[in-house]
Amino acid sequence: QEKLLCLALEKLNAERPLKRVLILPPDFTRAHSGAGELTEMAWRWLEKRAQVVIMPALGTHVHMTPDELKKMFGAIPLDRFLPHDWRKSLVKLGEAPGDFIRKVSEGKLDYAVNIEVNKILVEGNWDLVLSVGQIVPHEVIGMANQNKNIFVGIGGADLINKSHFLGAVYNMERIMGREKSPVRDVFNYAESHYCQEIPIVYALTVKSKNQAGKLVTRGLYVGRGDQGYLQAAKLSQQVNLNLLDKSLKKVVVFLDPGEFKSTWLGNKAVYRTRMAIADQ
Repeated sequence: QEKLLCLALEKLNAERPLKRVLILPPDFTRAHSGAGELTEMAWRWLEKRAQVVIMPALGTHVHMTPDELKKMFGAIPLDRFLPHDWRKSLVKLGEAPGDFIRKVSEGKLDYAVNIEVNKILVEGNWDLVLSVGQIVPHEVIGMANQNKNIFVGIGGADLINKSHFLGAVYNMERIMGREKSPVRDVFNYAESHYCQEIPIVYALTVKSKNQAGKLVTRGLYVGRGDQGYLQAAKLSQQVNLNLLDKSLKKVVVFLDPGEFKSTWLGNKAVYRTRMAIADQ
């Protein structure tokens, strides 16, 4: 995994010398993704060549503590990290218009969505913005990560709230585990209309447990645009979805208290099992 990542970074450096790099990994609520380890690998290669700034993609989650940063990102010095402030550090890039939202929601919603991101993304004069994360089934967008890491991870409340509501109204049962969704359409619109001048590259993993029960990396996809994402999504559908022979009447879910600290996060116990639970 590290060898492949470093090879990709070498190719990017050959295209454009990497002097200033912004890394966008997920936060501690995605600690099991292995993205912290991947971020540390990238930092080790880059820190000899570039000024590196790391901003965990918090969305509206609370800032990571120093202990959480150390636990997730290993040897990376704490002074390399900047927290995302979804209230005060935003810049508006534009909007996804109401007629577009009406189209992707099949007429269920009709409102414009402000496309806002942390101003560091557009004001940093970066040679590379490396968005790191795991492709895994997700209840709001279908498959987590890729440009969700940007527009939710370091985005503002209008986009976060309205995109989540779009996913809910469209119906999670039509979204979970699918690579395309109305929410993904909104983020793709934002990226194609407002981020073409930003050198965004995605480093995406697919992970699952092996026969010994250990979480291992099944695939690593590094590149621009959505080609790597679509390939990763296909692999994730094979290794991250449990298909059942019949519906379940009752489900008991354990939530790791180190990871799921709020009702908002705890609701994932419902999101991730509701498609398996019997009707009535």
